[in-house]
Amino acid sequence: MSPLIIIIILFVILIPVFIYNNLIRKKNAVDNAFFSIDVMLKKRYDLIPQLVETVKGYMQHERGLLTSVTELRQKVMQDNLSANERVKLDNQINTVLQQIFVSFENYPQLKASENFLRLQGAINEAEEQLAASRRFYNAAVNDYHNAIETFPSSVIASLAGMGKKEYFSIPDSQKLAPSANVK
Repeated sequence: MSPLIIIIILFVILIPVFIYNNLIRKKNAVDNAFFSIDVMLKKRYDLIPQLVETVKGYMQHERGLLTSVTELRQKVMQDNLSANERVKLDNQINTVLQQIFVSFENYPQLKASENFLRLQGAINEAEEQLAASRRFYNAAVNDYHNAIETFPSSVIASLAGMGKKEYFSIPDSQKLAPSANVK
């Protein structure tokens, strides 16, 4: 066999291997980013029962929001959820928490409570850390999507059954600045 044919055969074999390995690295980067924010999500989910307990005496009219955030927390804490399902549920939790925080403006006694202020500070800190983690995760997902959607790696990704991942996103309802009506 001529050296040229051997080089061509090696090229045909090695290129798909390199592309596949690159796709695996990108998929693992997405998983790593998700597991990193999973720790912060757990911290946030642990704060939700404290939040509900602290505000439930004050917020009689928002009982539905408190029930909703509690139910969503229970769903997201299940071990059998995929990463995409967790992302969707967490996006829903974000929406409900935003509604709860906006409605706090209607309760001056609650806003003056020292326990509530400490809890609100802890939640704000967790939210800031989550925001940074989500940016990192979304960047990894974007890089992964670019790899699985561009030729020739899209062919190998399709053969390997690599699919799209969910982004952490802001629902349309949160894109507008909320109005807080103080009573």
